[in-house]
Amino acid sequence: MFLTEAANRGSISTGYDLDNSLKFEGSNTEYLSYANTVGENRQTWTYSTWVKITEVENADDCRLFAAHLSSNDRCSIQLYQNQLGLFGKISGTTVVNVKTSRKFRDPSAWYHLMIVLDTTQATEANRVKIYVNGVQETALANTTYPPQNYSLAINNAINHYVGQKGDNTGYFDGYMAETYFVDASALSPTDFGEFDDNGIWIPIEYDGAEYPSQDTNHWYLKFDDASNLGKDSSGNGKNMTSNNISSVDQATDTPTNNFATFNSLALQGASNISISNGGTTLNSQGDTNAWRSAAPTMAVQSGKWYVEFTAAGATTFCGVSNINDYDADVNYYGNWNTSIGFYGTSGLLFIDGATSSWSGGLDYGSGDVVGIALDKDNGYVYMSKNGTWASSGDPTSGSSGTGGVSLTTGNSDYLASDYFYIGGSHNINSGVLQANYGGYTADTISSGATDANGYGTFEYAPPSGYYALCSKNLAEYG
Repeated sequence: MFLTEAANRGSISTGYDLDNSLKFEGSNTEYLSYANTVGENRQTWTYSTWVKITEVENADDCRLFAAHLSSNDRCSIQLYQNQLGLFGKISGTTVVNVKTSRKFRDPSAWYHLMIVLDTTQATEANRVKIYVNGVQETALANTTYPPQNYSLAINNAINHYVGQKGDNTGYFDGYMAETYFVDASALSPTDFGEFDDNGIWIPIEYDGAEYPSQDTNHWYLKFDDASNLGKDSSGNGKNMTSNNISSVDQATDTPTNNFATFNSLALQGASNISISNGGTTLNSQGDTNAWRSAAPTMAVQSGKWYVEFTAAGATTFCGVSNINDYDADVNYYGNWNTSIGFYGTSGLLFIDGATSSWSGGLDYGSGDVVGIALDKDNGYVYMSKNGTWASSGDPTSGSSGTGGVSLTTGNSDYLASDYFYIGGSHNINSGVLQANYGGYTADTISSGATDANGYGTFEYAPPSGYYALCSKNLAEYG
């Protein structure tokens, strides 16, 4: 398994598996909201969530949870300048501003973020505590603590928001899972997680023992009900309103099974290009006839893997690349060394910068679903269009590679130990390119096919022996 940075990227095995998360997209103004009719404890509470930040550039100023009356009376748990913190104002005066020194910029990682407020503490540094992946953050960029026994805006009888600031700004882009707000209790990270045998912080089930009997404002977002993604699963009935959120925003990318997405840090030729929809949509606009490419957050050294793409037009490439040669600056798969690209126009095949003869190639265009099956064990890649394999391909043919393209073609430097990406490119004029690595896609899926392990959600069933790119499958086959 190859990932881009050292961070918590999802548990491989745990006794407590999370099935769902919720995808938030700021450009679609997606958020949850509720109105507190009664104010509760504003001096002591605990907020706990798991997030995957897929659009790192937008984490410069986004809100995970906020209470907002006006610009002068508000409080929020936020990622500001990619730093996690608690910020609040009362009557225009900043009464709390505590944030971490370190930045959170790994789009491949699931982070457990936890903030504990207890203004009754005599020691000011104990009034706000920030934990990431079970460890308290002690290196802080800002340390404005609230006065002792002070009441902040969160949990007041005002509107509260999940995924935006409260004034239609500061939207969160990414995935959120297993999210709690517990009133009147200053909890420990061990109430929500534990370290596994490999030293990875993983979620555990919160037993709810700390819910105070008098509290009416606690809640738990599990995101398991696609028809009501703002449902409170604590039993308290604190259901939230879904704003521009529907069942299609439910995802299976979770802290206990982390899926590949496009990597916003790996974008080359960064002008006129962006990633959206939970890291599954490649957007570009501007330069005429310029190419832009994207690589995923996971690469593979062995095993058999399946990914789907949907293009807005024929000027699109889907393919594979050695990670050491990935060079997507105004470039496309098949045009740089040790890469192979299947071109939508005329069904052409590009290998290492040259067009290659390919009997039985399939062209594809707007709305077509392109399947890429990478057999890293035998060194072949296969391409399908709407479930039909090009060149009469048989991805299950093993070493014979029937209808497949050899990874060694035109590449004398190929080694079986090389790590490979499965990604895509498109011309700026062709609109967008949608990727489906199995954990989420913005496309409507009619069939809901999975791999043999039951992971992923695809339009077409992966070939026998091929798997979705996710942490559980990588641990077994990658």
